[in-house]
Amino acid sequence: MLKGIAASPGIAIGRAFVWDSEDYTITKHKIDEKDIPIEIARFEEALIKTRSEILEIQKKISKEMGVEHAEIFNAHLMVLEDRTLLEEVISKIKKEKANVEHSFFETLKKYADIFSKMDDEYLRERLVDVQDVSKRVIRNLLGEKKEELAELKEKIIIIATNLSPSDTALIQKEKVVGFATDMGGRTSHTVILARSLEIPAVVGLKSVTTEVKNGDIVIIDGSQGVIIINPNKQVISRYLREKRKFKIFEKNLSRLKSLPAVTEDGRTVVVAANIEFPEELASVLSHGAQGIGLYRTEYMYLNRTDIPTEEEHFQAYKKVALSMKKDPVVIRTMDIGGDKFVSHLDIPNEMNPLMGRRAIRFCLARPDIFKTQLRGILRASVYGNLKIMYPMISGLDELRQANKLLEEAKLELKKKKISFDKNIEVGIMIEVPSAGIIADILAKEVSFFSIGTNDLIQYSLAVDRINEKIAYLYEPAHPAVMRFIKSIIDAGHSAGIWVGMCGEMASEPVFALILLGLGLDEFSASAVSVPEIKKVIRSVSYKEARSIANKVLELDTATKIEQYGRAKLKELLIGKK
Repeated sequence: MLKGIAASPGIAIGRAFVWDSEDYTITKHKIDEKDIPIEIARFEEALIKTRSEILEIQKKISKEMGVEHAEIFNAHLMVLEDRTLLEEVISKIKKEKANVEHSFFETLKKYADIFSKMDDEYLRERLVDVQDVSKRVIRNLLGEKKEELAELKEKIIIIATNLSPSDTALIQKEKVVGFATDMGGRTSHTVILARSLEIPAVVGLKSVTTEVKNGDIVIIDGSQGVIIINPNKQVISRYLREKRKFKIFEKNLSRLKSLPAVTEDGRTVVVAANIEFPEELASVLSHGAQGIGLYRTEYMYLNRTDIPTEEEHFQAYKKVALSMKKDPVVIRTMDIGGDKFVSHLDIPNEMNPLMGRRAIRFCLARPDIFKTQLRGILRASVYGNLKIMYPMISGLDELRQANKLLEEAKLELKKKKISFDKNIEVGIMIEVPSAGIIADILAKEVSFFSIGTNDLIQYSLAVDRINEKIAYLYEPAHPAVMRFIKSIIDAGHSAGIWVGMCGEMASEPVFALILLGLGLDEFSASAVSVPEIKKVIRSVSYKEARSIANKVLELDTATKIEQYGRAKLKELLIGKK
């Protein structure tokens, strides 16, 4: 059994297909002066062919999964069009009189080394894009053909060092029942695509390619982040039962689609969904979400060479507003910087980017970019129930500065006689400890809070959540975290505003039970988690949930809290499946 990162939920059982990692051995050989133009021409032909391949993949993805998912491959095209990189390769061919394969490979290797040493997870994940493009170019230079995942003849489980986004995009869902990789994290493009395809997946396993051989029987538990290699009959039987239960569970949960999230004694809460792309709306609606609790807009800025226009913002938000009708849509203003790097916005490289000039700090430093987004949101607000949410607020001055720019954006639209919702609600994410401590002060000047537990936990516990050496210290159930959340909810309620949560905690049933008891008004989770969270809420009385939460606040370790919460959850759900 190997433990990795739970990337895409579900259980898959099948034969392993170890995907060739294509670690080419490129030899260097000298060329004559007269052959330099020939090598450069070969390079240009390979670039054209690679570009054509990627455009075909984009076309396929756009048709099957939506334009936004297809835009993932803009990063690949940008590598092919990077004049600095291409001129460096050509210069190397001329200077060293070396074959193009070697010159290209060595240049890309230098870039890959730079990416791999970067501190933040998002940048490290972009290394996969660079490697994906480089392998395609080299394959075209060598005139080799690789068997595509689109050409598989039987059902298999893919085992790979890392699946590139273009490999994942070509997966046939009916042939590939699951995949497991040595590398990868939750923010990788591959994982985003796997979730969209609803294929069980576990990533970050480190040694799965050395542990598994072609033809081995493999079980993937994408919900727990576990894979089992060559299990015995008893284990296979157990997981087949679990798989059937998962299917029945999903089917039963689907019946909750149109039902409200209401406790047995009548307390109603909202279970909404988190999205990154408008194309995820179909999944949001099919899973019965009661709105969008977090629309991450920073992905509009990534994998492109220019800044989104006001019209682009408007059209994206209008689409979401129309689809959700009267249901609320909370649009988080851009949270770029930190682990979401945008080179064309000239964000400097920082020693500690997660605590640097990111999110609202960047927006206040660049009001021109910020107001462009605000005007786009305001224009779309007449088409639905839109709300604005600022990320990374740490104090009252920042909130007031952001609101001042919002008022300027409103005035600019008013002068042009462009309609917008004059009473649009404005809230903030509580993800910085200072904001949590002065929540009572901030609550007087906003319409709502949304607790961003991913950052709040790591900042409160001083734990880098992507650092493998200390990941065990990242504890959502830590008593300090539980007490902090309770104080934020109480501060919001005392001021008469609603309090939601859009961090990963809101997606986990055991925490949903506790959070319900702590008084949380809105849960915003991944779309696929919505039915399960609804089920938890509908299986308990608010009185009982409050009793459970009060007991949790008395416990002194994360282990005790999780064990108690899971025991209570199991007790509640018996006979209610």
